[in-house]
Order: sequence, then structure tokens, then C-alpha cells
Amino acid sequence: MSSSKQPQHEVTAVPAVTIDHDVAAQSRKNAAAVVSRADVDNLRDDPEAKRAFLATFTADEEKSIMRKVDKRFILLTGIMFMIKQIDVHNAANVKVLQVGKPSNVLKELKMSSNDYNWVGSIYGIAYIVFEAPSNLLLKRMLPHNWQARIFLTWGIITACHAAARNRHDMYAMRFLLGMFEAGMFPGVMAQYSSWYRTEELGRIVTYYFCFSNVSGIVGALLTYGISYMDGVAGLSAWRWVYLLEGIVTILFSGVVWYYLPDYPKSPRSNRWFTAREQEFIETRLPENAPLTSDPDFSTHEIKTVLSEWLIWSFMLSQTLVNLGGYALTWYLPTIITNLGFVGLPRNQLLLLPPCFAAFLGLIFSAWFMSRAWLVRPAYIMFIMSGMVVCFVLFFAITHSRVGIYIACVLGTLFYQSYFPAFWAWRSATLTGSTGTAFTLGLQSGIAQLGGVVGPQLFQSKWAHNGYKNSFAIAASFTIAGWVSNLWTWWMTRNTEYDVMRIQRLKLKAKREGRTYGEDDVKVFTERRFYDGIKRVKGDGSSDGSSV
Repeated sequence: MSSSKQPQHEVTAVPAVTIDHDVAAQSRKNAAAVVSRADVDNLRDDPEAKRAFLATFTADEEKSIMRKVDKRFILLTGIMFMIKQIDVHNAANVKVLQVGKPSNVLKELKMSSNDYNWVGSIYGIAYIVFEAPSNLLLKRMLPHNWQARIFLTWGIITACHAAARNRHDMYAMRFLLGMFEAGMFPGVMAQYSSWYRTEELGRIVTYYFCFSNVSGIVGALLTYGISYMDGVAGLSAWRWVYLLEGIVTILFSGVVWYYLPDYPKSPRSNRWFTAREQEFIETRLPENAPLTSDPDFSTHEIKTVLSEWLIWSFMLSQTLVNLGGYALTWYLPTIITNLGFVGLPRNQLLLLPPCFAAFLGLIFSAWFMSRAWLVRPAYIMFIMSGMVVCFVLFFAITHSRVGIYIACVLGTLFYQSYFPAFWAWRSATLTGSTGTAFTLGLQSGIAQLGGVVGPQLFQSKWAHNGYKNSFAIAASFTIAGWVSNLWTWWMTRNTEYDVMRIQRLKLKAKREGRTYGEDDVKVFTERRFYDGIKRVKGDGSSDGSSV
């Protein structure tokens, strides 16, 4: 939250808790009995009780419990995102299937290149309209039910793309696809905030986006393989792409319904976690985290979110980045095909290096953020500087095929690496279940303006000079995003420093073989580490040392 919400205060040192090993062992037994009772008190409401409870866990126990959480989320939500991205980007991939042949999607639907750009834009418009409302239903309907519904309905619509007979059919299908998919991404992000601390989300979101880049590889390989089905059963290859991917999505909705957890202390979690483990997962969360016991809907939290400058700052930052990045994502298959390195259908294979480079960039980001060497916004500014350079290259070296391809690889790497750090940063100032769901839904929806505008940057009237104008506009959006992210960093500088400080203390506790449960990040009344841009002297950590 921004500092305007409540007055700031100076950082004070909090004495560390020393626990005798025998006492700790007995305390763990007592705590296990306590949290098994139905009338358990919420330990997070009592700082001393919270500290004592967390001290009963060793570092190995914490690691074991969070590994169980990882097993429930990383693979399942990663595959969810991979399928989503495959279904989203198949429109860009099928555009270059059988280019110039009667079975090409543009030929069959009698669409111009400009007409086809609306396939991407209309999809984004639906997202803007339905993302926030969909996410507000997440807690009332329960995540496993709502996400399964999302997958089932969008799988049906994806398969229906194969029946399109003209551009109007395709536009209608894309709008419905965006409507039915809305809520999937911010819903997962909201769930993560209920299970993981903000300084841990960089790692989890990185895994999530790694699957997104795997989707680029899988999608390109699928499109390449399905291209040889052109004419099978009287259907063009592009129709087979939509039909097969839609069927897979429908079947996967059952997997989501059965395996996706809800919240740490939901009845569903009893299948995988003991009562003590469930209490530990929630007790260790920061003060602003959404809880299982939160109401399904809170008007107050929505009003609070809308009254803060911070949501608009984050929203502007992400939207500007998307305006440049979505343009590259949408037109990447066409750019690579037009370079003419290989013929059809091997052009699809040239999409693999950009995806693989982004995958490596994401792995590096996860490792780098976990070290807490820099605050997350500072790392983001380095990433965005790389994005700016790549977009400048796109309109500065249109004469060099190799140079453009290298810019495609690096541009994809930097753009994809932006999101794990950004969403981890965004999570630090979310508040409550309704506030979290609404903030993520509204922000993710409005940021889809990038998906609406990005495809429209590549009008045929700008094709004569290799789309220099298009890339210049995309670069301008990215530069504006750089400035906007700097502004957002300024607004969150105290909270982000606090997050980095606590992460360093957690790493220290881990090396000492204990679970850190002492001082924590302050969000509602943030600590003051900076007076303007000047560091405040004498700020301390929970163990009395300066960090």
C-alpha cells in the first residue's frame, strides 16, 4: 500500500526469540494438538503466539511443508498456463500455416492481414471486460470449481474455431474465448498469495512463466506436426490445430477440478496437509495476505483498492510494457517467416530459440531474486533497459536478417523475464481476499490493452519499410513503461526494501537451521527506510543488526 494510507514510523528492533531444542520439541507436540482443535485461534492475530508457534518448526520442517505446497501447485498451474498460452498464441501460429496456399486461414476465411489483426484485438477486448468480474467469483465458487469451469468452456470454444466460415465467425469465437478464459491467470496469482510469502513468489511465478515459454516450444512443434494433417478428413491444418487443442483443454478441465487446491485451511486441503501444517502455511504469511477465513466479498476492500494511487501506477506500468511486448508476441511468427531463412513448414521451428532463450532468462531471474541482492524494482529496470535496446534494434537494422532474428530472441527473453519479478513486486501490497482478487483481475484486464493495440500496430500500410513505424511505436511504449516502472518503484520503495531485508534475515535463519518467524514486512503502516531518495540512518532488523 502507499504511504498515504497511514503515517509511517521509524524501524524498531525486535528481540530475537531463543528456543531451547528440548522445549521446542515439546512445543511442536503441543502445537500439533492445539491446531487440531476445531476452535483454534488465528495465530496471526497475536504476534507473540505467532512467533512462538513458528519457532516450533525447524528449517527442515518448513522446507518439507513448502515442498508439499510446491507439489500441489507448480506442475498443475504450470500446465494450466501452458495450455492457456498455446490456445492464446495459436492464432498467430496458424496465420503462417500454408502461407499462400488455398488452405491458409486468410485464404479460407477471405481475410486480409489487417482483418486478421482483429483476431488478436477482439480477444483482448473480452479480457478487459470480464477479467475482474470473473476473479471476484473465485472465492465464492472456490478455485478448483471456477478454474475447471474456465477450462471446460474455453476448450469448447477453442474447438469451435474449427467451424469458422468467415471472419465474423472468427471474431465471435475470439471474443467468447477471451470471455471464458478471463480470470484464469489472475485467479492463479491470487491463490499464490494465499499460500506463499511475497519474497517467495518470484520463484513460483518464474516456474509459472517457464511453462509459458514451454508453451511456445510445444505450440510451435504442434503446429509444425499438425501442418502435415492439411486435408485430412477434408479439414485444413489450421482447423485441426483448433480442434485438437480444444479437445485437450476440455479433458484437462477434469484434472483441474480434481487436483487443484483451494486455500490452506479449506476442507479440501485436508487431503494433502495436516491441521498443523495448514496453520503453519497461513501463520507464516505477511499481514496483508488473503486468508481462508476472509469473507467471500468485501465492498470495503474494493473501495480501498480504488482509492489508492498504487493500483493505477502498477496498472499503467504493466499496460505500457504489454503495449510493446504484445506487439512482438503477436507478430513474432510472421517476422521470422518473412526473414526467409527456411521454407514452410520449417519456419515454425525457428520459433524455438526465442522461447528457449526466454526459458533460460526466467531461470536466471528466479535464482537472482532469491539471493535478495537487489530490490525487485531495481532488477526490473535492468530488464526493461534490455527491452528498450531490442525494440530500438527492430527499427534500426531492418536491412539485417540475422540482426532482426537476434533482436527477436533477446526481445522475447527480456519481455518474458519481466513478469516474474513484476508479479512478485505487485504481490507485496495486495490486501485481503477480495482486494487481492479485484486488484489482480482489474490490473490484468486493463493491461490487455496491449493485446488490443499490439496487433493493430502492424498495418499493411507500414509493411513497405519492414514495419519500422510499428517497431518505433512499440519502442516508445516500452520507454514510457520504463519511466512508469520507475515511478511505481518510488511509491513502493519502503515496502520493497523491507521485503528485501526480511528475505535476507530468512536466508540467515535458514543457514542456522531454524524457521524465521520474528520481525515481518509492514504494509498497512510501512516502515520508513527512505526520506525522499535519501536512506534513513539507523534502521535495524529484528536481530538488532543493520541489513
